[in-house]
Amino acid sequence: MKRFTVVFAGFALLASASAFAVYPDRPIKLIVPWAAGGDTDNIFRPFAPLLQKHIGQTVVIANVGGASGTKGAKEAKDSPPDGYTLYAIHDYIHSTYYTGVSDVNYTDFEPVCMISSTASVLTASPKTPWKDWAGLLADAKARPNQVSVGATLGSTSHFFPALIEKAAGIKFKYVSYEGLAPRMNAILGGHIDLTDANMTQKGKVEAGQLKFLAIATEKRNPELPNLPTLKELGVNVVYDVNRGVVAPKGTPADVLAKLEASCTAAAKEPAYAEAMKKQATDVRYMGRKQYADWLKGNDDLNKTLAKDLGLLKR
Repeated sequence: MKRFTVVFAGFALLASASAFAVYPDRPIKLIVPWAAGGDTDNIFRPFAPLLQKHIGQTVVIANVGGASGTKGAKEAKDSPPDGYTLYAIHDYIHSTYYTGVSDVNYTDFEPVCMISSTASVLTASPKTPWKDWAGLLADAKARPNQVSVGATLGSTSHFFPALIEKAAGIKFKYVSYEGLAPRMNAILGGHIDLTDANMTQKGKVEAGQLKFLAIATEKRNPELPNLPTLKELGVNVVYDVNRGVVAPKGTPADVLAKLEASCTAAAKEPAYAEAMKKQATDVRYMGRKQYADWLKGNDDLNKTLAKDLGLLKR
C-alpha cells in the first residue's frame, strides 16, 4: 500500500508538471477596458498577434468598456490567476484609484511588461474662435469654467488638462466621455471645445477637422515642427500615456516568465515598431522587474498629482 501511494504521488507530480509545461494550451484573453477604435485598442491590436506568435497560442482581445475603465479592471482582477487572462493598462490605473472612480489599483495585478508611450496633445474643435494657445488662454481667463473639455473623469484625459489649468491659472468645464473614441466624435461634432488627443489625429488637423494647440513634450515633434510645446508657451507640463500588460495577482512565476519572454520578443518585432509609428507612439519596453519599479514610482506621482489638483479621494 505504501509503495502504491508513493507511485501514485509520483505519477500525480508528473501529470501536474506535464500539464504545466504545455502552458498555454488554450486561447489567452487580453482585456482592453475601452471601446474598439480608441487609442489603447489601436496600440494593443497590432501587439496581440505578435504576442500570439511568440507565446504559441491564440491571443484574443476583449473590449470591456465602462466606468472609466473600471468595468474591465474588475473583470481582470477577478479572473483566475492562471495566465489565461491578461489586462491592458495605462496610467489611468493610478489616477482613477486616487480620484475615487475605481477601487482597483495596480497592486491588484502582476506586472508583465510595458510596451509603449504616447505624448499628449492639447486639441481643439475647429469651431472654437482661437487660432493658438494665446487665444485660448485669453478666452479661458475671461470666461472661467466656460471652455469645455471632453475627458474620461479621473483618467489621464482628465489629469492632462487639469495640469494645464493649474500651470496656467485657468479653469475649464469638464464633460465626461468613456474613452477617446466618443470624445473624438464629440469634438469633431463641435459639442466640446477641447480634449486630450495625440499625434494620431494629425490627418484630421491637416483636413481642418481639428486644431492642435500644443504638445506636452520636452521638444517639438519633427512631424509637426510648427506645433509648439506647452513648456515653450510658458506652461510647465510634460505628459504622456504609458501602456503595458499585467496579469491577475497570484499568477504563477513560471507563467509570468513565459509571458515576459513572449512580450519581450513581440515588442522587439519591426512590425510592432512600424505599427506604433502610425499611432504616433514610441515603443517603450520594460520587463517585469523594471516595470514593477516604474509602476510604483508612477503610482506615487499620480497620488501627488491628484492631491495637488484637488482630486484626491483616498
